[in-house]
Amino acid sequence: MLQTIKKIGVLTSGGDAPGMNAAIRSVVRTCAFHDIKCYGIYRGYQGMIEGDFVEMDARSVKGIINKGGTILKSARSQGFRTKEGRQMAYDRLKKAGIDALVVIGGDGSFTGAMIFNKEFEFPVMGIPGTIDNDIFGTTHTLGYDTALNTVVDVIDKIRDTASSHNRLFFVEVMGRDVGHIALNVGIAGGAEEILIPEEDLGLDRLVESLRRSKKSGKSSSIVVVAEGDKIGKSVFELKDYVDQNMEDYDVRVSVLGHMQRGGPPSCFDRVFASRMGVKAVESLITGKSNYMVGMKNDLIELTPFDQAVKGKSKINKELLRVSDIMSI
Repeated sequence: MLQTIKKIGVLTSGGDAPGMNAAIRSVVRTCAFHDIKCYGIYRGYQGMIEGDFVEMDARSVKGIINKGGTILKSARSQGFRTKEGRQMAYDRLKKAGIDALVVIGGDGSFTGAMIFNKEFEFPVMGIPGTIDNDIFGTTHTLGYDTALNTVVDVIDKIRDTASSHNRLFFVEVMGRDVGHIALNVGIAGGAEEILIPEEDLGLDRLVESLRRSKKSGKSSSIVVVAEGDKIGKSVFELKDYVDQNMEDYDVRVSVLGHMQRGGPPSCFDRVFASRMGVKAVESLITGKSNYMVGMKNDLIELTPFDQAVKGKSKINKELLRVSDIMSI
């Protein structure tokens, strides 16, 4: 017999991502549609341990679909890493009468949700919220599309300066240990080279490529570097190496940092968040648990948490070839 879900809690955990608010809105309003009470849990798992809950209805989430960040806040929780902390969180949920959880976050958040589900058999669904797009089982993560658009806009502006002063710019973008952001914005921004963890270009090959670009008539260049790239210890080390080996280039570095996480979510991310919120709540209602909601072939699908956490997202090999051709 299926457990009757009467109250669902929703939280955001890990780094913020554009579209998290849209996902919160979708969860809350889907609950309202199905006559289920919804509780926002502030500050992620730490708020769950402390019982920082607030009941939310359809009007509680008005005017947030276009806002970046997360109205429920996010915080690290060392306490939730312990059995004692998770027990406290469980006791708080049961005291509030909350029957199930929707966790919006990345693989670390999903690992915590998976452990919590295993220990207490507590129904949990996950929505992937991270700009890095580094979670297995979905072609997109929430905030990824917005981050791409933000970075492309910045690269377009940097290119204006690069062209005006005949400069070479190294632009470092986020992505943690994967190159999805770098590869896509590099192609879209017309970068001469794209450095990602999945492909080791090597310092000598990088310099040779830049020399070919210079010889072909290019007076300025953009090199997009994923923060997890393994060629140098840092983007500044890359700059020093090129300075030493290409005296005719005036080299600059731009580290974009956390601006990539901010700003209003794109149309894609708003719609994507809305679809995933509906799927998460309705999956819990039908008795499903311990899954991540994601997108495959434009369809909203479920992936078991253990696969989402242990699997590895793969770079698009076709895009690598496209980037090689476009940089000629």
